[in-house]
Amino acid sequence: MKTLISNATLVDGTGADRRPTDVLLDGAVIAAVVDAGSLTAAETGADRVIDASGLVLSPGFIDMHAHSDLQLLVNREHYAKLSQGVTTELLGQDGLSYAPVDDATLAGVREKIAGWNDNPADFDWNWRTVGEYLDRLDTEVTDADGTRGRIATNVAYLVPQGTVRAMVMGFAEGDPTPQQQQQMQDVIRTSMEEGAVGMSSGLTYTPGMYAQTEELAGLCRTVGELGGFYAPHHRSYGKGALDAYAEMIGLSRDTGCALHLSHATMNFAENKGRAGELLELIDNALDNGVDITLDTYPYLPGATTLSAILPSWGSSGGTEATLARLQGPEPRARIREAVEIYGSDGCHGVVAEWDTLEISGVQNPALAADVGKTIKDIAAETNEEPFDVFVRILVEDRLGTGILQHVGHEENVQAIMKHRTHTGGSDGLLVGAKPHPRAWGTFPRYLGHYSRDLGLLSLEETVHHLSGRPAARLKLHRRGLVREGYAADVVLFDPATIRDEATFENPRQAASGIHYVFVNGAAAIDGGQPTGARAGRALRRQPDGLTREGKS
Repeated sequence: MKTLISNATLVDGTGADRRPTDVLLDGAVIAAVVDAGSLTAAETGADRVIDASGLVLSPGFIDMHAHSDLQLLVNREHYAKLSQGVTTELLGQDGLSYAPVDDATLAGVREKIAGWNDNPADFDWNWRTVGEYLDRLDTEVTDADGTRGRIATNVAYLVPQGTVRAMVMGFAEGDPTPQQQQQMQDVIRTSMEEGAVGMSSGLTYTPGMYAQTEELAGLCRTVGELGGFYAPHHRSYGKGALDAYAEMIGLSRDTGCALHLSHATMNFAENKGRAGELLELIDNALDNGVDITLDTYPYLPGATTLSAILPSWGSSGGTEATLARLQGPEPRARIREAVEIYGSDGCHGVVAEWDTLEISGVQNPALAADVGKTIKDIAAETNEEPFDVFVRILVEDRLGTGILQHVGHEENVQAIMKHRTHTGGSDGLLVGAKPHPRAWGTFPRYLGHYSRDLGLLSLEETVHHLSGRPAARLKLHRRGLVREGYAADVVLFDPATIRDEATFENPRQAASGIHYVFVNGAAAIDGGQPTGARAGRALRRQPDGLTREGKS
């Protein structure tokens, strides 16, 4: 199938100035990129011609912080991401995902991140290793309507450090023995040899948060030796945030492992207006040769699980142990003290502000009426103490509750997104009754609200942040730019009308202004409508260090 896109305004992902262009897609490859008016259907043998007058043609957008690990397989149309122009996603985030695992670890992880990804009982969990998981993503499936395809977007994968720790040491606290440390490093090495591009951590989530700096350094050395990068959700975005960032930068400097700071921001009241201090810390490290990039989402609230607010010791040992503590008088009193008086490490060292914690999704249908309300709201309705509401929901929902956390600052968001190493990441959760709208709106919000409406970045700069720059971090082979010989992952959008439509009240709304999305040459969005095409591939780290489709 040859598709000729004529009279487009090309923004090629490098940051270069826009220019009028004709582009020929030949199957999964960009076959020609020439001046507008240079190509015709007759001379190219095009099966289809799209007149792109008035539209921008750009590389497909790369979501550097995605939580689609399970939903790509469960809800295969994946309209939330395709409808905003995303053609590649980075999975395995925040130190918790579904590979590599053994049976016991998989059971624990499934419960632990049910609030992120759901936990379907009738799903076939037929993998255990990273290689087997990537194979599953690459497997063609025939739906009931006869549609056949793989996954909707391309994906790369990070080895989740918390999952690896759970597999080797369980979900409890403690330092690894030398043998356990070596075993974790061996698992990470094997996982990267099977195609993972780096390692993630969730250092405010158990069990990853139990890892001390020395333990993480050993893992980072292994990742760095294989040319990968470390993507940490570090220990605090609140109290002590700068110290937490400094720890990660020090790890990168001391181990030689490249660093990608996940959803980099400065949240909570104590960090209002302090983004400049973070950027100075990063710039000083960059100027001294430390390899750092970062991603952000263009919104103020964050999203996580309600159980993340617990202190680390309160979550030790997994779901059943945590539930037992919540229902025992003595540990419950200690948890209350940590959460309401001293500040829980799970809540970034900050005292929980119950009016900032909004329920976004529940596993237990009996709690459905709580969705969209804050813990403070629910307490006022039920005449309970907010802490008692917090505990009751955790117990009744078996820790599976999703929340929005309203703790961000616009001046920090804008300052960080202008940084020279910035990339875009949605951190989007696709489940729950009222998920964060960033799952549907991140990339059009960058292009519409922040670039066009506010003029914070030029269109060319913004597209570079969302395509060419993240492709370089991922070491993607011939992806991320509009160039001859590159993969035909491209988007056509109207720069005058592109806009995020997802809101906190109505989050599952497709963006405006995106007309076509091609994934490996297949039109997944055509004339603004989904086609059902699923042409995505698992992109794996290869022995030469590059990331591309095919076995490692």
